[in-house]
Amino acid sequence: MKRIHGRMRWGRLAAIFGAAVVSALQCLTVPAFAGFELPPGERITNLPAIPRNMPQKEAYEIYDPVIGRNFDVKNLWMRADLRVRPEMRNNGCFGMAMNANGSCNTFGTRGNAAGGGNKGNDFFVQQWMRLGIGYDLSPDVNFYLEIIDSATWGGNGTATNAGNGGDPLNHNCSATATGSCRLGVRAAYMLVRNLADIQGLSMKVGRQYVIFGNHSLFGHFDWANTGYSHDGVMFAYQTKNWDSYFGWFRNSESDLNQAAAVGSGSGNIAGNASGSDANRDADMFIFYNQIKVVPGMIIEPFYVYYKNNYGSSATAGVGNQAFGLGTAKHANQTRHMIGNRIEIRKGGFDFSNEIAWQFGQMGQAGACAGDQKCLHINAWATRNWIGYTFYDTAWKTRIAFNFDYASGDGRNNTCGATPGSCSTANTFENFFPTNHIHMGYMDVQAWKNMLSPSVNLQARPTARDHIELWYTNLNLASSKDCWYRGAQGCYVLSNANNTKTHIGDEIDVAYTRMFADGKVALQAAYGTIFSGGYLTSTLNQQVNQHWAYMSLWMNF
Repeated sequence: MKRIHGRMRWGRLAAIFGAAVVSALQCLTVPAFAGFELPPGERITNLPAIPRNMPQKEAYEIYDPVIGRNFDVKNLWMRADLRVRPEMRNNGCFGMAMNANGSCNTFGTRGNAAGGGNKGNDFFVQQWMRLGIGYDLSPDVNFYLEIIDSATWGGNGTATNAGNGGDPLNHNCSATATGSCRLGVRAAYMLVRNLADIQGLSMKVGRQYVIFGNHSLFGHFDWANTGYSHDGVMFAYQTKNWDSYFGWFRNSESDLNQAAAVGSGSGNIAGNASGSDANRDADMFIFYNQIKVVPGMIIEPFYVYYKNNYGSSATAGVGNQAFGLGTAKHANQTRHMIGNRIEIRKGGFDFSNEIAWQFGQMGQAGACAGDQKCLHINAWATRNWIGYTFYDTAWKTRIAFNFDYASGDGRNNTCGATPGSCSTANTFENFFPTNHIHMGYMDVQAWKNMLSPSVNLQARPTARDHIELWYTNLNLASSKDCWYRGAQGCYVLSNANNTKTHIGDEIDVAYTRMFADGKVALQAAYGTIFSGGYLTSTLNQQVNQHWAYMSLWMNF
């Protein structure tokens, strides 16, 4: 009898255990990481042993349940803007034709400039449209996609067939320039707030805007018809008195093109000096802080690490060193930057100061053997504004004074001519700024190899109108380094024997009128550069440059 009771007891335990296992297996059929709610009575079957590296939003089998029941239109939002801007520029190269790389001359001892041509005169119309679509999965989780259409009127046409087969019938890419397509993705990211249940900690992953300070080093550059955005991840920790940001961004991938199905499986893309080395990439790390403990003041210490592993090849078109030591994002370099920005606002008074120092190592074809980094980077820059706004007056007039400086390198034209001809690289790296708002509206000056005082006067005659007058005195910091334009390429390459530094004087006038409760703006601007001694010495020209545009911009 005891044996029978023992068997019954074990049988009951086995039944209970079996029921528990079945219940657990039923629970497993709807995984905890499922990204949607299943319809009643439906289950996902045949789960993989190792789940995919993403939420189980959709399963492999075609007969699995329809998804999307969690979508709520109330969580969907969008934004958009459209801008049309005709622009003209006369004497873009001060009386000479412009070279294919955007410069007005080549390296030399005396004015090796392009001659004749159309004197750099041009008129064109650019248009852009941005459409942003966002969805809030929860108060802490956001999805965002921004499409950009960057168009130049007529840019899809050809000189031989401007009508049929040209721009009117071609709606995406240029018919003559490979890869010059108008439609793209400006931003595509996920934003997770209060990450790991840590209040104030957030993570943004994907293609995104990177904007800090007053755009001197990192801005959106929305004046351009494309603007900047970056692929990477940004962590932020924000409190009442202190914000910290840390991001990693891949600026260039050497061996894997866009729309590649999987990982690298072929040789490197063009521009890599070593076809078998898949590690020749470009990466940027940013650590930026904002201290807000003092009312009316913000202090922003920062550190940036930039690593470009592309080679210092002397082969044409390989690497990135076309404009010498000052080439933007120069190949084969390890660059560190430490700096600080401070801004004070009290009443009508405002003041800002930004200073940055860069150091590290860099290679240069001809100066260093192979891909060695034999040059020591030592560069710095400062930006200063002081202004006062008369808020009590009818026009709310503001007057401001500015002084900008960024170091250059007097050996830029000669470094690499012979091994050991130089040992330092002193031209400041401007990174990814919005230069249009800092050194004159004509976009002829980057924050590198420059010294520039300026005076700015603004007023608001009405709530809808804004007028601005801006004078800028343009000078080189080093007479033998390039004059770098706003897009950071060499505008004019200085002669090896040049001693002149005064580029010229720029005067800009701008007027803005707002419509439709600020959703539409009409802006017109005109600027002139009165050429100085540097242009006479380098280009042997004394011709002034003229520039104007009109912009109609709407947003919602």
